[in-house]
Amino acid sequence: MGNSFVRLWRCCLILALATSAAHAATNEIILPPAVPDPLEPFNRTMWAVNRGIVMHAVKPTGKVYRFVVRPPIRRGIGNIGRNILYPQRAFNHLLQARWAGAGWETERFLCNSVIGLGGFFDVASKWKIPKSDADFGQTFGSWGWHPDFFLMIPFLGPSNDRDAVGLAASSLADPLTYFTPWAYIPYFIDYNDLTDSVEDYARFMQSEMDPYALTQYAWTFARENRVANFQVSGQIDQPSLETLQYVYFTYDDPEFPAHAQTASALIPTTHRRLKYTYWLQPGRAPVVYIVPGLGSHRLAESSIALAELAFKNGFSAVSISSPFNSEFMENASTAISPGYVPVDGEDLRRALTSVDRSLQAVYPGRLGLRALMGYSMGAYEALYVAATQSNRVDSVYFDRYVAINTPVQLIYSGQKLDDFYRAPLAWPAATRTAEIENTFLKVAALSQMTLRPSLQLPFDSVESRFLIGLTFRFTLRDIIYDSQRRNNQGVLRHAFHPFDRRALYDEIMHYSYIDYFNKFVVPAYRNRGIDLTDPKILQAAGDLRTYAGGLKNNHQVRLVGTDDDFLLSDGDLTWLRKTFPTNQITLFPRGGHLGNLANPSVQRAVLGAMEEMRPVPQTKKVLNGPQKSSGTAPPSLP
Repeated sequence: MGNSFVRLWRCCLILALATSAAHAATNEIILPPAVPDPLEPFNRTMWAVNRGIVMHAVKPTGKVYRFVVRPPIRRGIGNIGRNILYPQRAFNHLLQARWAGAGWETERFLCNSVIGLGGFFDVASKWKIPKSDADFGQTFGSWGWHPDFFLMIPFLGPSNDRDAVGLAASSLADPLTYFTPWAYIPYFIDYNDLTDSVEDYARFMQSEMDPYALTQYAWTFARENRVANFQVSGQIDQPSLETLQYVYFTYDDPEFPAHAQTASALIPTTHRRLKYTYWLQPGRAPVVYIVPGLGSHRLAESSIALAELAFKNGFSAVSISSPFNSEFMENASTAISPGYVPVDGEDLRRALTSVDRSLQAVYPGRLGLRALMGYSMGAYEALYVAATQSNRVDSVYFDRYVAINTPVQLIYSGQKLDDFYRAPLAWPAATRTAEIENTFLKVAALSQMTLRPSLQLPFDSVESRFLIGLTFRFTLRDIIYDSQRRNNQGVLRHAFHPFDRRALYDEIMHYSYIDYFNKFVVPAYRNRGIDLTDPKILQAAGDLRTYAGGLKNNHQVRLVGTDDDFLLSDGDLTWLRKTFPTNQITLFPRGGHLGNLANPSVQRAVLGAMEEMRPVPQTKKVLNGPQKSSGTAPPSLP
């Protein structure tokens, strides 16, 4: 899957978060409903079947296919496949009275067939003749057929009752269907196209805690045949709008993720194995351990993009999942409900130590100086490790800590995200539902476009804050579901049914971040003998000021952030500037929360934070890790 597909999925995921909240909305916010899913048990079973096909058949064979059939040939085959389906598109345009679309497709077909050697070369796109897709599902929709239920089709993926009938009609209308062996050509072309996206499909299935739910919601609006109003009538909130530009941060080489290796390390406190993904340089090199944001997986796109940035500049890279991700919670966390930093931070330290020792055992002498890099919540956790590093002689020693857009007060950040979730209350009640629906339609339309950083996303302040709040609320839903699935604290009323989650998901969506701390985290630690009833205790544990002494004494800490990060108060920014000298902190004036990571100057700042870790000549001996005999740390970097 290329960058355009990644951006499409990101937009769809934002949309998915919004539609998923529809059932959990208060009486004041009525959201457009998703397509019903009464067949959820069947659909989830088919999802598992399709996942198995992708992971165990298409992915391994696709790797071989991509090696043998080079990209220009694969693109040409895909172009031929689209050209062959011209009659179906033209016919459906006519059925929908979309005369311009029919004309464009006819013009494209003639150009590509004659000049493009049967469609192998897409001459029409070079001549800027627009593409205009149309199918029987869209035609049925334009005639008034609204889908009644979602449907996961074996081998083919997400659909609904209307589109499934449209798919059957397309097959019947395809002349190749009736001529063997020509009937198998469309299947070969589909496989050819899928091989270029299968790696990202696989990562999507692995990295999301519930990819089925995201797909089901995204498909609902992606198949809507309505036009969004892109006019921005309200005021712009620059920090939240810039934050949405986070979608532009991706890896450059589409093959880079496939070069990764995955292994697992035994975690001594849980006696389970935690997976990690790594890219090693061919010889000894400094290594960067990457901790992603809240709830994110080691294969999250931002983690891979940071790994590529480091790898291209001479570093080895290792990525693990967030302590709030299901993979980490199930295998490395000692907490029932993560959220108390002293425990989460120690769990992370033990996991990193186990991963480092696992790598050293397999690749002796290959790991040079170590850096711990985290972004968003991962940055906060990296700073906790940095602040408490001095008295840990039995854990991996890091020579540099790089924190990107760290929050300072977790309770404050949670309240801010809850406020963003409630942003639509600023709209008049009479028009609120229509405004929300138009926001979703804009996201669906953007998912079909080629997005560039120069494009300002068409959202006003309410829309941009709302989409961010929903994104993080959906992350919270997955955290609560996974933690309670494993250790049910008796807070949730609905039972756990892995193949029928809608009612339970709807209930969980009512919980805010503050609710999570009060109703899940505090009771979990009370049973553990740690009293967090006093709000000041939990607030202090989640405030970087509490660890200021250790942070000041650790001169290997580097911070990269923005002045307009909405997760930081004015007091937080003042504290950061007073705590860290100018050579340890870089704050850009704009970017929101992680929204400027695609900016080359920001990437240079991230790399500059590790500049002193560049490989040294072999005549110099570099020590890494505390000395076993004395427990002292190696010499500090400049």
